[in-house]
Amino acid sequence: MTVITRFAPSPTGFLHIGGARTALFNYLYAKHTGGKFLLRIEDTDRERSTQEAVDAIQSGMKWLGLDWDDDLVSQFNNAPRHTEVAHELLAKGKAYKCTCTPEELAAMREQAKAEGRPMRYDGRCRDKDHDPADGTYVVRIKAEHEGKTIINDLIQGEVKVSNTEIDDFVILRADGTPTYMLAVVVDDHDMGITHVVRGDDHLTNAFRQMQIYDAMGWDRPIFAHMPLLHGSDGKKLSKRHGALGVEAYRDMGLLPEAVNNYLLRLGWGHGDDEIISREQAIEWFDVVDVGKGAARFDADKLAHLNAHYMREADDQRLVDLIWPIVEQQLGNSASKDGKDRILRGMPGLKDRAKNTLELADNAVFYAKSRPLEMNEKASKLVSGNGAEILQQTITKFTEEENWQSDALQDLTKAYAEQAELKLGKVAQPLRAALTGSNISPSIFEVMEVLGKEESLGRLQDALTGAE
Repeated sequence: MTVITRFAPSPTGFLHIGGARTALFNYLYAKHTGGKFLLRIEDTDRERSTQEAVDAIQSGMKWLGLDWDDDLVSQFNNAPRHTEVAHELLAKGKAYKCTCTPEELAAMREQAKAEGRPMRYDGRCRDKDHDPADGTYVVRIKAEHEGKTIINDLIQGEVKVSNTEIDDFVILRADGTPTYMLAVVVDDHDMGITHVVRGDDHLTNAFRQMQIYDAMGWDRPIFAHMPLLHGSDGKKLSKRHGALGVEAYRDMGLLPEAVNNYLLRLGWGHGDDEIISREQAIEWFDVVDVGKGAARFDADKLAHLNAHYMREADDQRLVDLIWPIVEQQLGNSASKDGKDRILRGMPGLKDRAKNTLELADNAVFYAKSRPLEMNEKASKLVSGNGAEILQQTITKFTEEENWQSDALQDLTKAYAEQAELKLGKVAQPLRAALTGSNISPSIFEVMEVLGKEESLGRLQDALTGAE
């Protein structure tokens, strides 16, 4: 059997981080088994579904690298097929037309409330002989009321419910539109879905959906209901825990491989491995290894993991990611050599940043045109004794032919010893003059990246400004 999984979000908003984990697990299980991973947009709620949300879901999936097989499926476009199945069930005697009025249904709800039990349709139209073809009606499934429905869930284990708990639910509304419960079953069957991997909030739906599979004589899919994500405090995941759309994490400067790795480890693991590549994930992942307990989302752990992937990322890729941010910050004051300088300085920059936003802020000094605008602390460092240090070091650096960081550091150390100063006292005004700030990577590394001409120019600009 070829495994076919699907991710079926509703396009009523962004791709939620919890939904992204569901998509990831479906993707990995399909790839692990050599199967297919499909994407279906459940857009039957026309009032709440938007094209903007559809686009956001696809964008989020592509950013995470969760590429789906075959064409995107729109559930709304399959509505005629859903209706066809409803009428087929009517013809088989597996469903029936219900003419109960809103007032009758309201009375049922009130009675159920008074008796302290859930509302279930009482089946009063189930065995009526008349055919209300000319009146208003809904179509209800003729649910099996004897015995039990048993699901051998790959995550939850054997789960069962008495069929007396399942009412004759509506599959076709009075306006002729199919309900979610019918549409999901028909689409999963027609798409050949073999494994339904989704949140355990859908477990109760699964028992109802079995009624439709059995009534149509279709093979049931294999179910795997995974626990929903919780916040770090153990409560249901919400925006205050960091439950945002996937694109929000991208805009916060996170790398997709870090987000994927973090989501993978929420409820699944491979020994003590924390850093897991996509290739390893596909090789190791099996849905039966997903835990039954709710995993806790921790934004701090995600940030820490992202810092690791920042250090491992290709330098050119990081430059391409941050350059639009740098350009936006600098506008017309960006140097024509700025992008190349950032690339040369990236090894020292990426070790100090947790995300691409921090990286852009840390790298912007490389791309600035002269003279640099200095922050308040930097301005103080190049005045007074700092200006004297700059004057002395400019002379020594001008004479230096070996413009490598080690040679520049040795020369500065020699000057510091001669002047009876600590190396830090010399490095501080140099850093301020070269970067416009009091924080940067190794100042000698910065000088090597900038080159001799640019370095001396910045030092002289600072000295001139301090006079």
